[in-house]
Amino acid sequence: MVSARTSERLLRRLAAEQSERRLPSVAAGVVRDGELVWSAGRGAVSGGAPTEDVQYRCGSITKTFVAVCVLRLRDEGALRLTDPVERFLPGTGLGDVSIGQLLSQAGGVRAETAGPWWERTPGGDFDSLVAGSLASGGTRFEAGRRYHYSNVGFAVLGALVASLRGDAWDDVVRRELLEPLEMARTTTRPEAPFAPGLAVHPWADAVLPEPEHDAGAMAPAGQLWTTVADLARWAAFLGGDGSDLLEHSTLVQMREPRAIEDLRGEGWASAYGLGLELWNDRGARSFGHGGSMPGFQAFLEITEHGDAAVGFANATSGLRGELGSDLLRVLNDEEPHLPDEWAPVAPPAGTLEIVGPWYWGAAPYVLRVRHGLLELEGLGAPGRASRFRLTGEDTWEGLDGYHTAEPLTVGRRADGTVSHLDLGSFVYTRTPYDPSAPVPGGVDPAGWGP
Repeated sequence: MVSARTSERLLRRLAAEQSERRLPSVAAGVVRDGELVWSAGRGAVSGGAPTEDVQYRCGSITKTFVAVCVLRLRDEGALRLTDPVERFLPGTGLGDVSIGQLLSQAGGVRAETAGPWWERTPGGDFDSLVAGSLASGGTRFEAGRRYHYSNVGFAVLGALVASLRGDAWDDVVRRELLEPLEMARTTTRPEAPFAPGLAVHPWADAVLPEPEHDAGAMAPAGQLWTTVADLARWAAFLGGDGSDLLEHSTLVQMREPRAIEDLRGEGWASAYGLGLELWNDRGARSFGHGGSMPGFQAFLEITEHGDAAVGFANATSGLRGELGSDLLRVLNDEEPHLPDEWAPVAPPAGTLEIVGPWYWGAAPYVLRVRHGLLELEGLGAPGRASRFRLTGEDTWEGLDGYHTAEPLTVGRRADGTVSHLDLGSFVYTRTPYDPSAPVPGGVDPAGWGP
């Protein structure tokens, strides 16, 4: 649990949100090391402050559950992200739009349905959705061209899960995700105790009940109800708590930017991975998802350290998007992560022969070994930094940066001593343009001079 001082500051920030934004109720929690270490509620639900067990509608956070179900199918070999949706759901009218493009909001599919506002009206079946919103005029942009958020796209992904599993999408979510993670309070319709969905009058302290219904085929875009406790458990899973429901490499892949939301023109502030929203605040990365439905708003934000903030309000509007970030900032200000303890580690065989300075042409680099990985970085001027893992005798594979997935091979002389490094055809030498190494194009025999 957090300290009393941290708890007080977190509660003060939550209380300010509820009061200043005129929210009927708010409930939130923070997660560290996979555990809910703080939660609180303000306002009233059924006459008392909401607890971590009170349900709220989480809106588009539902999409993260659907995405994990799709990726489980991919990891099983049932589909590829490059497969067109039409291969599994013929007749949608989406042509060559791929599963991966739908997951990353880059399919160019229309944002909303063609009929009445789906979030406030009961929904029909998938055939009706296809006939009314997809079969003709279902796309807005060429697939892969740009980020374009689509609720309809995730309705299609829900239908894909249902088709390949032979069961309703929400039954698949329950069986494959909720039950193993013991998230018993996450459901497709509200189960008491739950907060009522409300709209707050913009110019008076009055509220109006919002409708609640089954969204039908559109439900995978935003149907789920959940609690602070359950959503904290989901945040821990997405943060990589070691659950075997999804390969760790797949969780990492979900957080990689695939479609950038180009709003500011310099760098990127928000993007979409595979079913996850991604945020970049001056280099500090986080991921998760926001959610809203008439009467509700929700947030799920996870840092690179694995800390997370989750929360809800039962109001159609008013909840500030930065509340989750603010709660995480309070946690880190008051209780920053301790640096990992250093301890000696035996380097992989042969590694000590290749650490130290190297030159790509005349540009100096240094190669280090840390935690069993090679780390390459430029000296002085910025260079193409990457880490590498050992894959065989004298062979390594890039893990990040420019050299991701590229091979690094140690070149040796006839006597077995190291002569050079070959990194995806780039030759690194111990001295600048070492004439004894196989430098592509050769080295001028006159050597260095004025």
